[in-house]
Amino acid sequence: MKYRWLQCMKKMVASVIGALVIFTVMVPAQAATILVFGDSISAAYGLEANAGWVSLLQQKLDKTAAKKHRVFNGSLSGETTSGGVQRLPALLKQHRPDIVILELGGNDGLRGQPPRLIANNLRRMIADARAAGADVLLLGMKIPPNYGKAYTSAFEKVFADVAAETKVPLHPFFLEGVGGVPALMQSDGIHPNAKAQQRLLDNAWPVLKPLLK
Repeated sequence: MKYRWLQCMKKMVASVIGALVIFTVMVPAQAATILVFGDSISAAYGLEANAGWVSLLQQKLDKTAAKKHRVFNGSLSGETTSGGVQRLPALLKQHRPDIVILELGGNDGLRGQPPRLIANNLRRMIADARAAGADVLLLGMKIPPNYGKAYTSAFEKVFADVAAETKVPLHPFFLEGVGGVPALMQSDGIHPNAKAQQRLLDNAWPVLKPLLK
């Protein structure tokens, strides 16, 4: 009787273990989350939302990434680094991203904000994102030369300095190949048009790809 009871127990344990193994195999890996945090360039200003580079990024990840990714767009037209410092914590708490793509600073430059202020704000957002467990990459910006050589140089240097100091990946000029090209800009001469969105994604992709774990 005791022998038969032990045999039954062994069969039950084996069945349970087998079920757990099947369940473990069938449960999909948790999707990684990417938060794009930028201004009008990433908010698809003047375009249909699904035509912007952030939407194209989701499409590319769906087709090519071995692991599922969810892309959330926290960008806001007109946003500055000071506004970003205020808004980012809530988005980090809401989405718990694995990666934050930080694309801010252009509006600060157009308003002539002090480079030191811009740098401090970028550092703070990078620190907040890292404290929330996210990797960060920085998309740099340039402003038109009519702001004067001293200011344009100091503004551009902000992104390189912050990236070097905080050791985050950087694309020095997110609008590379787009800014100043009439065929890729909207009529205001500031915002990229629909034709430019794939180029923006192509600019961001080499910096983002190494972070896609």
